[in-house]
Amino acid sequence: MHNLPYALILLAILLAPIGYAADSCSRTAVVNYQEVLVDASSSNQGEGLRYYLQRDPVAKKLLNEYQKNNRPRWQSAALSTLGTASVLVGLLRSGEGENETFTGRNTLVIGGATLIVVSYLISRTNQYNNEWLLQRAIEEHNKRNTPRIYFSADPKSSNNSGFGMGMQKEF
Repeated sequence: MHNLPYALILLAILLAPIGYAADSCSRTAVVNYQEVLVDASSSNQGEGLRYYLQRDPVAKKLLNEYQKNNRPRWQSAALSTLGTASVLVGLLRSGEGENETFTGRNTLVIGGATLIVVSYLISRTNQYNNEWLLQRAIEEHNKRNTPRIYFSADPKSSNNSGFGMGMQKEF
């Protein structure tokens, strides 16, 4: 019965990404007074703007770099898998040997959960910082080409001018 909190925490961590799946395709930009999906597919973010950005070599290069940086990395997958395995081993370990330093039950569970949290924070930080490349690609396109693209990185914002400030809480 004392394993129930650990199991609930693990279940919450495993189900957390499901809520973000629907958000990936909802970003839009305004081009010629029409809304265009920025993320035409869930695998290649920013692909909906490629038709417009490919006219400018600098913008196209920045878009390609943005998409390259958005691909999953094996390092973050390995870190998350190691953390999940540690938590599972800690939950399945019997109560004996609690005083062991590295293989004790609490050490494995807490260490695994820490690895999962660190992996998640690194991934979200990289994703947040990568949005700058897409914004820069749009700015480079708008300097030399028409039609202008109006895009706000915050999907919940009604500000389509491309400028603004926002705060968002996601965990």
